Amino acid sequence: MESILFLDIETVPAYSSYAEMPERMKKCWDKKAQSIKKTDDDTSESLYQRAGIYAEYGKIVCISVAYMRKHVLRIKSFYGDNENDLLSDFAALLKHYFNSPKHFLCAHNGKEFDFPYLCRRMLIHKIPLPSVLNVSGKKPWETTFLDTMDMWRFGDYKNYTSLEVLALLFNIDTPKDDLDGSMVAQTYWEDHDMERIKTYCEKDVLTIVQLYLSYQGKDLLKKEDIIYK
Repeated sequence: MESILFLDIETVPAYSSYAEMPERMKKCWDKKAQSIKKTDDDTSESLYQRAGIYAEYGKIVCISVAYMRKHVLRIKSFYGDNENDLLSDFAALLKHYFNSPKHFLCAHNGKEFDFPYLCRRMLIHKIPLPSVLNVSGKKPWETTFLDTMDMWRFGDYKNYTSLEVLALLFNIDTPKDDLDGSMVAQTYWEDHDMERIKTYCEKDVLTIVQLYLSYQGKDLLKKEDIIYK
């Protein structure tokens, strides 16, 4: 467990609304919206609430991490309006403490979302990729990514299983008792409640840790086993 850094990210559209987008970016989003629209009622403006899931049109507002030290789980968050700062601080953590072939990153649906999103946003901000994130040229078995959703698939790639469902199945406290992913953009752009987003993100990363332990047939962590930094 001490070789694994568990993580979760929260993302939002890069601008508060479609109208606020620069014209050049707006034209690019118009093309993207055409490719993802499902009904005739879908428009570039109505679909913009989904822009946060795409690294090209969104930004990261919170990264929560968890790691074991001396049988205690430590949870820490990097969050705020300045994406460059929080990504730089996160990259520094990886460089100093999780930077060898023996270290792993673990997230839920991380291979499809968290890991590539982090890498893309770091490149945009000209932040060198820490070795544990830089999988360019590596063979699948050489990467250091763990994914609790991928582990649940057992080779079955037909469907997506949410963290909330798996938490229910393994009797883990739900991380969705206040927010869910669809509410983060509103909480950020309308309420600007960063503490609420941070708390939600930390609940997610704790759930990922508990789920990983459950997969190993181990006992869940208790409150006294967790320190928030």
